[in-house]
Amino acid sequence: MNFFEHQDRARRKTKQLVALLTLAVVALITITTFAAAALVYLSGHAEPLAYDQRYSFWDGVLHALSLRTFLWIALAVTSVVLLGSLFRFMQLGSGGRAIAEVMGGRLLLGQTADLDERKILNVVEEMAIASGTPVPPVYLMEDDAINAFAAGHRPQDAVIGITRGCIKQLSRDELQGVIAHEFSHIFHGDMRLNMRLVALLYGILVIGLIGEFLLRSSRASSMVRSSRDKSPGGIMLVGLGLLIIGYTGTFFGNLIKAAVSRQREFLADASAVQFTRNPDGIAGALKKIGASSQGSTLHNEHAAEFSHMYFSQGVRLFFNMMATHPPLGERIKRIQPRWNGKFETTVTAATANTNKGSKTFADETAGFAPSLAQHNTATINSSETSSGLDIANGIDIDNTLQQIAQPTTAQLDYAQACLTEITPDLKVASQDAFSARGIVFGLLLDAHPEQRNRQLTLLNEHFTASEWQSLCPIIYASANTPAHLRLPLIELSITALKQLSEIQQHAFLNCLNLLINADQRISLMEWAIYRIVRHNIYREPQPIRTRSLQDAHEDCQLLMSLVAYSGARHQAAAESAFAQARSALPFKQFTLLARETIKLDAMDAALERLNQLKPLQKPQLLKAMSICVMHDGKLHAAEAELFRALADGLDCPIPPQLQAMAIATR
Repeated sequence: MNFFEHQDRARRKTKQLVALLTLAVVALITITTFAAAALVYLSGHAEPLAYDQRYSFWDGVLHALSLRTFLWIALAVTSVVLLGSLFRFMQLGSGGRAIAEVMGGRLLLGQTADLDERKILNVVEEMAIASGTPVPPVYLMEDDAINAFAAGHRPQDAVIGITRGCIKQLSRDELQGVIAHEFSHIFHGDMRLNMRLVALLYGILVIGLIGEFLLRSSRASSMVRSSRDKSPGGIMLVGLGLLIIGYTGTFFGNLIKAAVSRQREFLADASAVQFTRNPDGIAGALKKIGASSQGSTLHNEHAAEFSHMYFSQGVRLFFNMMATHPPLGERIKRIQPRWNGKFETTVTAATANTNKGSKTFADETAGFAPSLAQHNTATINSSETSSGLDIANGIDIDNTLQQIAQPTTAQLDYAQACLTEITPDLKVASQDAFSARGIVFGLLLDAHPEQRNRQLTLLNEHFTASEWQSLCPIIYASANTPAHLRLPLIELSITALKQLSEIQQHAFLNCLNLLINADQRISLMEWAIYRIVRHNIYREPQPIRTRSLQDAHEDCQLLMSLVAYSGARHQAAAESAFAQARSALPFKQFTLLARETIKLDAMDAALERLNQLKPLQKPQLLKAMSICVMHDGKLHAAEAELFRALADGLDCPIPPQLQAMAIATR
């Protein structure tokens, strides 16, 4: 099962989950209605027909309420569940960060001197670069248990949470297996399903919470009211009924959650083995959980609410059917069929824990421009397409698409090589919100000295003297970075840039616009960098993926025309590239647009609409793009970055196979 099939499966599972929880709400309505009818019947205030001597008790209860009363009860229960779910969903609106903070997580900063913390950050960075995706923030939970989770609505707001016990007790290979497991949840749509589960189950739980509140209120009231006042007793009875109903609904909701979650854990384990090509890594982590006295049980009051998100079972259970994860032994057996059934002894090593703070910069409020719409003509500079590498015969396009979100060992090695090649100064700068901006500024500097000086002069006006003095060395170092390290540097910097406030993000994007538009034109390389940064730090609504490729003719035509021109020196080359790619798309009338008609604001809008394609519709489009990029047998830096930017805009993380092969053939 590949990336797109996983995404489609997650979409279908979401529909099934909604259907199951709808049935749970219907059952709650039925139980609540029956309980209300019984209460009314016993109080003697039911419909007169209910007390007909021909009726038994149960028949009387069934006739105790009118249809109108039943509908009001149904509306009340449904409203409580929906409002509770909406409230919880809004609480988690910031994505995985909200869950990490509720779980007591602390954001790990790149400047940490703690060796264990540095180790986990390196593992996450390698996995992200090998996958072709920005590095997610890592949150540390001070818990001795061995566990981890991935949380978020989409990859752009995903975080990795991990326990102190995990990073202290697991080897590097075992940590890599755990992180690969969590990346599988990020890429395959499991996170979004998990977030919806949290919200929907909370809506059901609210009924029980209301009952609990009424019980406490009635107890307090009974202490101050006279003995003749029976109202506290009635409130207590209603509260008790709602408490029982709400927690019964939560019980069955958790059964649904467990059933949905267990199978996905097997798939994530299998994906982790695919990612790392090392079954001993993740199997070793599972064995150490079994051997550890702490196991994987988390000591946090909110642990049960997020139990389906963890790497391993995070809460103690009274019933195995409530388990959100398969038994450890069964998981290990699937990875290592010849396992002898013995858990490994955990070895721990104490390390120092030092954490340095990060710089901040003053809020800048004037003149933001978070898009490039006002300067919308794409200018393709010849300098971007003048050099290439003859590696077309070494790239299997179909295999590349199969590897989306499934990095190979070679790509992990490439990621490690990139991290080694990036200078220490830039590595440190990428991990701080203030200096990470300097990295992106440097990547956008023009190659011509006169134009570069103009860009720096304009940029200097937006910073104080001390800020500018700190940023300048980073900007110059970034500007001199080899082309193949530009994307890894951006991926490393995204985590820090996400820490900017909304006002700071606007100011930062405004500075990017300033650099890009200094020469009154926008190159494709500039647009690609801007697009990747904005897409990953700017909070955008979650796309609803129901669109068909057949209905996206004009958007595909604009996209393919842009890609065709990106690597072409002349019109004939662009037409040839477009013609080769056209065969991969299902359109009969499909012609290359004139170069001057391609506007980047239109491309932004088209890309957002194309991101609404159904998951299984995207491979066809990506294959056409790949054919177009490689039509001349040469891979150019601008083409690789453009392809990555476009795929990133479609939420399809492209592993660095093209870049890795380009470096290998130098």
